[in-house]
Amino acid sequence: MRRRNPVEPALLMFPLGLFLVAAILDLATLAGAPSMVGTLAYWNVLAGLAGGVLAAVIGRPRAAILLADLGVLFLFAVLAMIRVRTGDRTVDPGLFLLELLGCGSALAASWFGGRLDPNRSPGMRRSASRHADDSAGITPIRRESA
Repeated sequence: MRRRNPVEPALLMFPLGLFLVAAILDLATLAGAPSMVGTLAYWNVLAGLAGGVLAAVIGRPRAAILLADLGVLFLFAVLAMIRVRTGDRTVDPGLFLLELLGCGSALAASWFGGRLDPNRSPGMRRSASRHADDSAGITPIRRESA
């Protein structure tokens, strides 16, 4: 079993969060917010791309998960290159739909990435305990009389 990098979970969550924040900011721009909000969304996409590449280099996941993650990064890189052509880096409704597709793909890839790795248990799962009232993990020692 390979040792896991302790920084890897944080590296995986930053790009996902940055892409989702970019989608929320783009939705606000489409709803009438100033164009500066769209520019901020563009910079969130670029920061998410940088974090995603760093996570892919350090994380070394399985091939299928890596391909899914690289597909998401490629989609957001194409979206960033299309947005460079506009002066204020804002997004139109068609690009916003592609951005939502990318966010959904990123969420699916991260979910499947956690489910397909046999060495990683889900984060909120507790270990099985024989005692129902043993929430602190302290089991009293009971000695049986002979």
